[in-house]
Amino acid sequence: MISRVMSAELAEHAGRRVTIAGWVHRRRRLKSVSFLVVRDRAGLVQAVTSAPLPAEESVVRVTGLVRASPQAPGGAELTEPEIEVLAEPVEAPPFDLYRPVVPAALPTILDHAPVALRHPLLRAPLEISAASVAGFRETLDRLGCTEIHTPKIVESATESGANVFALDYFGRPAYLAQSPQFFKQAMVGVFERVYEVGPVFRAEPHDTARHLAQYTSLDAELGFVRDHRDVMAVLREAVAGMLESVRHRAPAAVETLGLRLPEVPAEIPAVHFTEAQRMTGEDEPDLSPAQERWLSDWALREHGSEFLFVTGYPMSKRPFYTHPDPGRPGYSNGFDLLFRGLELVTGGQRLHHHRDYVAALAARGEPVEPYEGYLRAFAHGMPPHGGFAIGLERWTVRLTGAANIRQAALFPRDLHRLSP
Repeated sequence: MISRVMSAELAEHAGRRVTIAGWVHRRRRLKSVSFLVVRDRAGLVQAVTSAPLPAEESVVRVTGLVRASPQAPGGAELTEPEIEVLAEPVEAPPFDLYRPVVPAALPTILDHAPVALRHPLLRAPLEISAASVAGFRETLDRLGCTEIHTPKIVESATESGANVFALDYFGRPAYLAQSPQFFKQAMVGVFERVYEVGPVFRAEPHDTARHLAQYTSLDAELGFVRDHRDVMAVLREAVAGMLESVRHRAPAAVETLGLRLPEVPAEIPAVHFTEAQRMTGEDEPDLSPAQERWLSDWALREHGSEFLFVTGYPMSKRPFYTHPDPGRPGYSNGFDLLFRGLELVTGGQRLHHHRDYVAALAARGEPVEPYEGYLRAFAHGMPPHGGFAIGLERWTVRLTGAANIRQAALFPRDLHRLSP
C-alpha cells in the first residue's frame, strides 16, 4: 500500500509513484490531455490525464508518478494517474472555489460556510487564528501557567451591568458565562498562574462589524503580582508568542493573504488615560474609537510601535473587582492594549482582600448575595493578582485586515444568525 503524500511534499518524491488525496479543485480540458487540480490541506497538486474527470469538489484519491514541472503548483505534477472517487457532491458550491478572489457577499459565505470556507482566502484567517491560539498556549505554559476549563453555565451574571443569556437549568434560572473571570481568579488560589481558551457569551444587541454574541476569549490570571505592570509584561510575551507561532505555523496563510505581521517591541509604549485625554483633546470617562485610532497613529509615529498600552482608566469605567491606583484612587491599576487603532485587550490588577470586595460592591449599590460564591474564595486568603483577556476574533481581524469580525469566526453567532 502506498502511503499518502501531502501536496507540499510532492516535489520531494520526483521519479516515485505516490498517492495524494483531497478535493477536485479545478478541471481543465485540452484537445489531447486534461489537467486535474486536487486540493488538500497543504495546497494544490496537478495531475495530467486523458481519463474522464470527476466533478469539482469530488473527494478523490489519486496515485501517479511524480514528475518535475515548473508550471505546476509546487513545481511537480502527477502523471499516469489512477483516480479513485471517494465521494461525489450532490450540488455545486455557491461560487467557484478555484477563482483567486471570492465572488460572493458575506451573507452568502456565512450561509454556505461548510463549503465556502474551503476557499484559500476564507480559510487562511482561521488558520492564523489556530496558530495564534497555539502560540498563546505555548507562551503561557512556558511562563508556568496551568490551563483550566471553567463552566459556561453560571448562577449569576459574571460582569456587573452587561447583558446575559438566560436559560432554564432544571427549573432554576441560570446564565451563559460572560467570561471566566470569577473562576480564573479563584484558581489563582490553587495554581497561582492560570489561563483558559474558551467561548464567552454577551447578549448585547449590537449589529456591527466589531461585535459577536459568542466569541473566543484567551484569558490569563497571575498571582503574586506587584501591580498591573507585571500583568502587562506577561501580556507582551503572550502577544509576541502568538505572532511567532503565526510565522512558523501558518506561513502559507500569511502569504495567501499578503500580510505584514507586526513586530512587538521589547517594551510596549504606555500612556496614562489622563495623558491620552490631554493629547486627543477629549474629556470623557472612556476612549472613543476615534481616540483609539489617533493614539495608535501616535504610537506608530513616535515609537514605531503598532501596540500601545493605555493605563489608569477611571474606576467608574472598570469592573468592581479592579484595584484602584493607590496614589490616585479615582483611577485604576487597569489597562487596555490598543493594536492598529482598536482596543484589543483589557486587563489589570484585581482586588484581593475580602473586605475590599464587600466595600466595592457597597460603593456601587450592589448587593453581596449574588456574589457570595465568588467572594468565598477571598475569605481564605488570596495573593495580589491580575489578568487579561484577548478576544481571539478581534485579534485575527486586526491581524488579517478583514473588514468584518465574522470573517474570523467559525459559524458566527450575532443578533440575527443562529445557523449554520
